[in-house]
Order: sequence, then C-alpha cells, then structure tokens
Amino acid sequence: MPIQNKRNKPFRILLVVLGLLSVLLGIIGIAVPILPTTPFFLLATYFFLQSSQRLYRWLLTNKFLGSYIRNYIHFRAINLWVKIFTFTLLWGTISFSIYLLRETVWAQILLAIVAIGVSVHILRLRTMKSVSNSPNAINDSDVEIKKAV
Repeated sequence: MPIQNKRNKPFRILLVVLGLLSVLLGIIGIAVPILPTTPFFLLATYFFLQSSQRLYRWLLTNKFLGSYIRNYIHFRAINLWVKIFTFTLLWGTISFSIYLLRETVWAQILLAIVAIGVSVHILRLRTMKSVSNSPNAINDSDVEIKKAV
C-alpha cells in the first residue's frame, strides 16, 4: 500500500510530477529504440504508489499500458504480441538509423549493440499465455491465483 499519508504535500507533488515525466519518457521510448520503455513505466509505478493511489490505479488499469506493466511486475513476462511488436519496431528503427548513419561506423556499432542487448533482454522474459487483461485483476489475491495456475 502507498505511504502517501506519511509524506508532506510538496514531496507528494514532486513524486507525481516525476511519475508523469516517467510515463511520458516511457511512451517516447516506445518509438525511440535507445530510450528504455519498461524502466520508466516501473519508475512511474513506484512514484505513483508513493504519492497518489488514483494515478497508481490509473496506470495499472490503463487500456494500453496496464496489462503490460502488471504482467512485467507480477510475472516478469510479456505476451507474444508485445514481443513480436517490440522486435519489429526495434529492428526496423535500428536498421533505418544504421542506414542513415552509414558514414559513422562507431554509431552504427553502438546502435547494433543496443539492439542486441534489448533483444537478449526481451528473449529472456517469459512469454505470457492468455491471462485476463481485465483492469480489475490487479489485487494480490488475483495475482497469487494466476501464479499458481
């Protein structure tokens, strides 16, 4: 549970702003391959947990991001569609960037290393089977039941 009642108001506002900034950077990271997405969403989750129960629930029940964040936090897994989408977007944008930087070999090598590192990380994550994406399935009892199945 959040510890927001033990925090003073200016500090809570700072945490909310940092959480919103983290969400924004995470969304930008979806399209920019060298900007990590998941760490920013996890950071936003932490900031909201500490500052705003409403924003915390909004993030975990968000139509587009909620199931991704919950699956990553609770199961250290993502579904197959997200893996395919991630690889397609990652390698498509990295390949295009490498093409644009064809005169700068060191940048091409750096981009290739980033793409390989992200690919290894994604491959190491478990692939989720069909689990309910219901935004209401975020309490601990639901998670324990799904882990046991």
